[in-house]
Formats: sequence, C-alpha cells, structure tokens
Amino acid sequence: MAEFGVQAGEFSISVRVYYEDTDAGGIVYYANYLRFMERARSDWLRSRGVDATRLRDEHSLMLVVARAQIDYKVPARLDDELQVSVAVERIRRVSIELAQQVRRGTELLASAAVRVGCISAPECRPRPFPSSVLGALR
Repeated sequence: MAEFGVQAGEFSISVRVYYEDTDAGGIVYYANYLRFMERARSDWLRSRGVDATRLRDEHSLMLVVARAQIDYKVPARLDDELQVSVAVERIRRVSIELAQQVRRGTELLASAAVRVGCISAPECRPRPFPSSVLGALR
C-alpha cells in the first residue's frame, strides 16, 4: 500500500471525530475509518464533476467498492481533527484503484487500498466507465 503525504493529484477532506464515532474504549471504531474514506471518495468524485445520481439516472451505472484493504497504525480519539486523503493509483476500463490515508496532523493513523468498480444498476454487472467519467478521473 502506498504511503504518501500531500502531493500533486491528492485530494483531502477534514473530518472531526464525534462521540458517535468511538467505541467503548474511547477510540474510533475500526469500521468508521471506512465511512471517513467513503466521504473523501464521494467529495473527490464530486470535485471532479462525477455526479453519482446523474451517473445512475443517465447511464444506469453505479460506482461500488469492490475491494478494500486497510491497515490500522494508530487510533484516532474523540474530537480529533483528521485529514482523509484520496489519490489515484491506477485507472482501468471498469475499475479504479485508489490509495487512501487518514492522518492526524502528520501522523499516519490508517492507510487503505480501495478498488471502486463501475457496474450496471439493473444487473450489478461490471461495465466500462463512460468516456466523460474517465476524463474526469484522469
């Protein structure tokens, strides 16, 4: 999994840790890192002009997570201000591979390799990205 700092081509959002994000031990529940990463991916796509609703309505396509491999390094805690980043690793005909990280300042808390696939909405079968989406992702 790639580890990276803020660099060209990387997109990042800020996420505040709320009480609802933590477990009984007072740290962020492991599955919530995936929620934070989903928000970053959604905002990144939106910033590139890729509208998930329009993709479904106009092309009958959806973007879905096909694979997520995450490594947890250091826990986040209540009220932490986190930076959640997205960087493109590889673009294929029907999927895109992304590197994502969660940081508190310069400290790496979690990193993930995420594959997002393009599928037909009715059949849930792999379909190529429309050329307009491919152009936006590059």
